Amino acid sequence: MRNTTVKNIVLSGLMMALGMILPFITGQIPQMGNMFLPMHFPVLLCGLICGWKYGGAVGFILPILRFMVFGMPPLFPIGIAMAFELLTYGLVIGIFYERLPKKIHWTYVSLIVAMILGRLVWGIAQVILLGLSGGTFSMSMFVGGAFLNAIPGIILQLILIPIIMEILHKRQVIYGN
Repeated sequence: MRNTTVKNIVLSGLMMALGMILPFITGQIPQMGNMFLPMHFPVLLCGLICGWKYGGAVGFILPILRFMVFGMPPLFPIGIAMAFELLTYGLVIGIFYERLPKKIHWTYVSLIVAMILGRLVWGIAQVILLGLSGGTFSMSMFVGGAFLNAIPGIILQLILIPIIMEILHKRQVIYGN
């Protein structure tokens, strides 16, 4: 039990570090960097590998820590909304993956449910935060921000995350039923 906890804390730290660094790498691609959703990958992987508690914690802390260290993303409203979005990703993917068989098609189910619920939470957070500041958040802003602008990242997540998980299982880096 203790070794598992230590392993999960270390892996969560690694995922946090990846989430801090990846936006710099993808940011080198003008007009596309943010579309790759670089902070989402480590949070989703953390939820899958370490579980919902760790995935949720990394998801919530990552955008706030990144703002405190690098000033990006802007904390209000983007960083706060992202904190709740990424918290949802980490929690949901971890909960679903923990309860489903560890087969690649169930990884897709866990991933897709987390992606949908995370985007809904992001939209709700944006409505609340912008409403508090006197702004508005329209349905077209939600669709554009949650789906249209995120298409490259969504596609990459759907391709890479199940492949990464399958490799980790085959190499017996992580275990499952």
